Amino acid sequence: MNALPRPPFPILVVDDEAQALHSFEMTLRAANINNIVCCGDSREVLSIMSRHEIETTLLDLKMPNMTGEELLPLIVSEYPEVPVIVITGANDVETAVRCMQNGAYDYMVKPVENSRLIGVVRGILELRALRRENQRLKNQVLSNALTAPEAFTDIITASAAMRSIFRYVEAIAESPRPVLITGETGVGKELIARAIHRLSQRHGAFTPVNAAGLDDNIFADTLFGHRRGAFTGAQEARAGLIETASGGTLFLDEIGDLSPSSQVKLLRLLQDGEFFPLGSDVAKRSDARIVVATNHEIDVLQTTGKFRKDLYYRLCGHQIRIPPLRERREDLPFLIEHFLSTASKTLGKKKPTPPPELVTLLSTYYFPGNIREMEAMVFDAVSNHQSGKLGMRTFKAHMALKDAHAEPVTGQPEDEKPFWHYHSERMPTLKQAEQLLIDEALARSKGNQSIAALSLGISRQALNKRLKKRAAEK
Repeated sequence: MNALPRPPFPILVVDDEAQALHSFEMTLRAANINNIVCCGDSREVLSIMSRHEIETTLLDLKMPNMTGEELLPLIVSEYPEVPVIVITGANDVETAVRCMQNGAYDYMVKPVENSRLIGVVRGILELRALRRENQRLKNQVLSNALTAPEAFTDIITASAAMRSIFRYVEAIAESPRPVLITGETGVGKELIARAIHRLSQRHGAFTPVNAAGLDDNIFADTLFGHRRGAFTGAQEARAGLIETASGGTLFLDEIGDLSPSSQVKLLRLLQDGEFFPLGSDVAKRSDARIVVATNHEIDVLQTTGKFRKDLYYRLCGHQIRIPPLRERREDLPFLIEHFLSTASKTLGKKKPTPPPELVTLLSTYYFPGNIREMEAMVFDAVSNHQSGKLGMRTFKAHMALKDAHAEPVTGQPEDEKPFWHYHSERMPTLKQAEQLLIDEALARSKGNQSIAALSLGISRQALNKRLKKRAAEK
């Protein structure tokens, strides 16, 4: 399998000495920079740049036919977006000043220290990548249309918030930087990760790994593999999943559960693109895109010391928060229809007709398990369904059971707005508060007393009694 070009557009190295060209090329390749074009004749530079988009140019000054000093202003004039690093054997302050005045990005004297050259080149590549990403984001913000809607066919939604996420995914999909996906359990984090992979143009596989419950040794062996004899029972060498994902995407789910020592290993992979199989002291390189997900508040974990800050900042090159189902209730009708079709096909039953009030019923529910929980509710209902219209008994039973085991409400949830405000210091009486609760429940249930009573935790008869008493008092 061919290595993924890094960076996506080539680095142009210009020097009339073949040995110097070879040396620069080997230095760049050792740093996992493999997309390089070498040119030994300065007269061909502008022609090459007219045919190929170039990330940056390494330019020698003293060359026959056309010197680097003569070529530099031409490159800057015709291709101002391409940074030029001047490299010369002459340690001459006046020459350096002239080159910088003529638009050189940096000036280095031979022999160039490898670490400095790689540091400057990587800085340029990151800056260029950021500019491209910003431009794509601007284009996506200005356009409400998706470029490749087929990449999101697995995600059933009519939510404007989710569509905004889709546009962001399209903008960052081809970026090599890591992506951090956050959201509650069951919101579809892996589906978003798969969409990122589909749009990334990467030829390798999408490789998912669930990090939850993996101790340090199992995590290292799963991810990095091992050599023969690395530990008892390692009779054969085995490649890790990071190699399986070569040229593709490695998806690490439940990243917030990683142990501190596993976090260090992952940090090295992100920083240097290198890893060590167990039992080996020779580093291997990886060109897999890293996408991670967690249902934890990972920014809180890093402030409390449970998650490394340096790893956190490496991972959040791009961030996506997927809203819970209760924040996109407009998806309910579409999800009901989708899961009814799926459940009926899976269970070999005729697809039942959902009652019109089912959407209203489910819209009053908090859905702690989000879409995964809703899927289970629909499958359970179809399993118990006999004929005719789909009953709501199993849905109500599930909701009542969850409410019975729910933790006591101690405050206003962050993602829920209070349905009344105190405009004065006077508290409402219990009777007034009860009326407000009943009115809110009836509003959310669109007047359906059975659903309103369920959300209030009382019987329909009890609710009806309170409504009749209120009417008699008026």
